[in-house]
Amino acid sequence: MWHIAKRARVFLGLDPVDMRKSYDGLAAWVVAQLDRQPTSGDLFVFTNRRRNMVKVFYYDRNGFCVWGKRFIKHRFTWPKTESAVRELRRNELVWLLDGLDIRQAHEKLDYDTVY
Repeated sequence: MWHIAKRARVFLGLDPVDMRKSYDGLAAWVVAQLDRQPTSGDLFVFTNRRRNMVKVFYYDRNGFCVWGKRFIKHRFTWPKTESAVRELRRNELVWLLDGLDIRQAHEKLDYDTVY
């Protein structure tokens, strides 16, 4: 479905975005609000104010791509922080698009010893 480089990172825009924005508008938003390069190959994920729509924006080898999803009856659970952007792991993006609350997922656990 998507051709995404394995090294691509996923960034979640935490402020609502006007869903009428398309390629140029989202590229400008990435630069102005997230302080990132839209041609990096990274994925940028946005939602609207009502949290029932999501757009995934990224650059794929020779052009911009926009992928969208809209819930009919439900809302996406969006994390809240002080910054404008949050980096996600790929599995968190899948959970988010499935409608799950990624705040309930724990951070990666590393152990020095196992009992």
